[in-house]
Amino acid sequence: MKRPGRREDHVRRMLDGPHPQVPADLAERATERGGRILRRHRVARALALTVLCVAVAAFMVWAVVVQPWQVPPAETTPPLESW
Repeated sequence: MKRPGRREDHVRRMLDGPHPQVPADLAERATERGGRILRRHRVARALALTVLCVAVAAFMVWAVVVQPWQVPPAETTPPLESW
């Protein structure tokens, strides 16, 4: 069998040793931080959706005004052959 590596020995010693004290308000701080992160994500998502809707509306207005699907009128006149 293979002998465990130095890292594994170090981790085993750390886990066997005394555990540090956990702050009493750790759960409250984690809950507050998680709530802030969720609110930021919600605001960012709503902002992105709003920007997307405005961009689609602007594109629709542009398309109705410019009508890019129509062939542009000819800028030169056809040659006269009957003269």
